[in-house]
Amino acid sequence: MSIKKIGILTAGGDCPGLNAVVRAVSKNALQRGIEVLGFKNGFDGLVRNEFIQITPQTVSGILTLGGTILGSSNIANPFKYTLAPFGTPDNPRDLSSVALHNFKENQLDTLITIGGDGTLHMSQQFVELGMPIVAVPKTIDNDLSATDQTFGFDSALSIATEAIDRLHTTAQSHHRVMIVETMGRYAGWIALRAAIAGGGDIVLIPEIPYNDDVIVNYILNRKSKGKTFSIVVAAEGAQNEQGEQAIARTVAGSTDAIRLGGIANKLSAMIESKTGIESRACVLGHTQRGGTPTAFDRWLSTLYGAKALDMVLEEKFGFMAAFRDFKMAEVKIADAIANLKRVDPHGAEVKSALEVGMSFGSSVIG
Repeated sequence: MSIKKIGILTAGGDCPGLNAVVRAVSKNALQRGIEVLGFKNGFDGLVRNEFIQITPQTVSGILTLGGTILGSSNIANPFKYTLAPFGTPDNPRDLSSVALHNFKENQLDTLITIGGDGTLHMSQQFVELGMPIVAVPKTIDNDLSATDQTFGFDSALSIATEAIDRLHTTAQSHHRVMIVETMGRYAGWIALRAAIAGGGDIVLIPEIPYNDDVIVNYILNRKSKGKTFSIVVAAEGAQNEQGEQAIARTVAGSTDAIRLGGIANKLSAMIESKTGIESRACVLGHTQRGGTPTAFDRWLSTLYGAKALDMVLEEKFGFMAAFRDFKMAEVKIADAIANLKRVDPHGAEVKSALEVGMSFGSSVIG
């Protein structure tokens, strides 16, 4: 098969490194004489047939740029399309046939999709319909089991760690408990590693249910030893021993309708009420997604992008580029989405955190 024309899109939540992947794919393709179309706003561009022609000038200078020059969407699901004027949240439509038609109408040989769990699930559905796709994993959550690390995670981790560093001084000055809320959905990687790197006292992650009384007793014990402040790092998806999570809202039509959030404020009120210690919540939110990617993410994104185009040339359709043991590899998309990669409650990282005195707010662990 002679590859002459490819499409590329970025879908799901934005993150640092997306532009670096687009750049690597495009530069690799263009120097081989392959035409590149960049679809706007994820799969929405494929449904609406909205794209840009990517040239060397298009990708010049975007290596260090956060976000994505193509735009993205985490609600434009062609299989359950809810956007006007073609669908509504109450009346989703299957427009996958329209996306397939546009793929063929543009005479594309393949499509490179860059995204997280939701994007990969949609990519697999299109693969099953016969569309030749190569995928690149993107998520700040680092929760895809088929790859050691996704790009965007290191940047988010760096931002969260810096926030904890900065909150230490204000917490110490005012003798407060500071609760830092990180992203991560149902995996605690950002919270755990940022807490370890930033010297957090308590870390709450989805994989280890927490108990209010354990948190309160830990803070009071610190106070009794002359430690007048505490730092709590809470993943947005952390749950208590009753399985309760803080849910900010739901979004109809999204591949993941539940929007987690609010745990920091919930914990702040609880801690202040039960300890009498002034508490403050700091929700990092989308600051973890924005801005310039770290050097590591620029490097990793470039490897992912170059590998994706190599996979296209090798006709590895239905596969995803993966980073394993500091080498690039490929895995089936179907295998990549089979399981979420979550923190092992009995793994080395949790053990190390416990050994330096951190608490997971659990009556079982630590």
